Amino acid sequence: MRRITLLLVGMLALFSTTAQRKNFTYKFYGFVRGDLFYNSRANMAPIDGNFYLYPLDKSFDADGKDLNATPNGSFYTFTSRLGLDVTGPDIGKARSSAKIETDFGGFSGSNTMLRIRQAYVNLDWGKSAVLVGITWHPLFGAVMPDVLNLSTGAPFQPFNRSPQIRYQYKANSRVQLTASVLWQLQYLSSGPKGMSEDYIKNSCIPEMFVGADFTPADGWLMGLGAHMISLKPRTSTEWKEQTFKVNERMTAFSYEAHLKYSGRNYTFAAKTLMASALDHTALLGGYGVSSVDSRTGEQGYTPFRHSTTWVNFAYGTKWRPGVFVGYTKNLGTGKSLVSADKVYGMGLDIDQLITVSLNVSYNLPHWKFGFEYCPATAYYGTTDLESGRIEQTHAITNHRILGLMMYHF
Repeated sequence: MRRITLLLVGMLALFSTTAQRKNFTYKFYGFVRGDLFYNSRANMAPIDGNFYLYPLDKSFDADGKDLNATPNGSFYTFTSRLGLDVTGPDIGKARSSAKIETDFGGFSGSNTMLRIRQAYVNLDWGKSAVLVGITWHPLFGAVMPDVLNLSTGAPFQPFNRSPQIRYQYKANSRVQLTASVLWQLQYLSSGPKGMSEDYIKNSCIPEMFVGADFTPADGWLMGLGAHMISLKPRTSTEWKEQTFKVNERMTAFSYEAHLKYSGRNYTFAAKTLMASALDHTALLGGYGVSSVDSRTGEQGYTPFRHSTTWVNFAYGTKWRPGVFVGYTKNLGTGKSLVSADKVYGMGLDIDQLITVSLNVSYNLPHWKFGFEYCPATAYYGTTDLESGRIEQTHAITNHRILGLMMYHF
């Protein structure tokens, strides 16, 4: 912690001494955030329970008792955030800017590690712009739910920040087109070795996204997009006491549409996806083995398909109540699976997942206090190898209560 404090002090000193550079401006921002939460059972919830996703299935001990039917709760402040926006001199006809943003919620054994959330440069020519660096995945986009939980609507709303090169073009005052190529760093795809960036690194093909946003009238935002991911799960295999070089690849396509209306003191937003292998964006999904070569052990793969939709309504300014509903359905695979054990991803034994969030916040200048009640039910079952669908389901429900305090600066 002493090193982190010295680092932050050093950053402040550096920018204070350089803030007089001609044509540069610097703006610090951030917040201190405290999350107090309670769960009625164990959950899939990274970052020590702060990033809540869904309840875990039953896990029985020798006496037949459910090990996951145990409540838990805690209080954390390590998602507090500090950021810096920089505007610089023009480069030709392009306006230059940059952002660097950090918090203490690193995905590691120590959640107090300082990590980079965003770090990019942007060149804006007015009608077109190019961004290079780490920022929000385009599937996160400009439409996200207004909720209090840190997961921001996941696992129904994609949540991911990735290294990328993004190009945006304003066709006119109401239409903006986006094209991005992306790689992986903090949010990783699953595979035979667990979660790893090796699958996309060995692929030599980045993720790709194209999309369009429309503003047909004041207050309205509509859009749609398409996404492709191509992974190489393995480059070699141990098969029948021999090692073979293999050429494996799993390619999947996903599609999304979104809508938002902002009134004078209320907002309505919704997003729907046909998602394949988007587990690295905190959605349910992944892929499985569909074939095995009898001589070399080389495997073929098939992605799971999930239909995911959420809707959100929030009203008010000082007092702001809101409701969020998310629903995911496992639609199975395009090819039959070799084994239920040879699947890679998140929540692949869940047929349906539904979450409701009821929240209210009290907002003052620089302050926010909030309360959220979030019941979630996951329908677990067994995998049908022919279709990849989940059968013989049973429901598992968690009740989550969250108290929130934020001080913005």
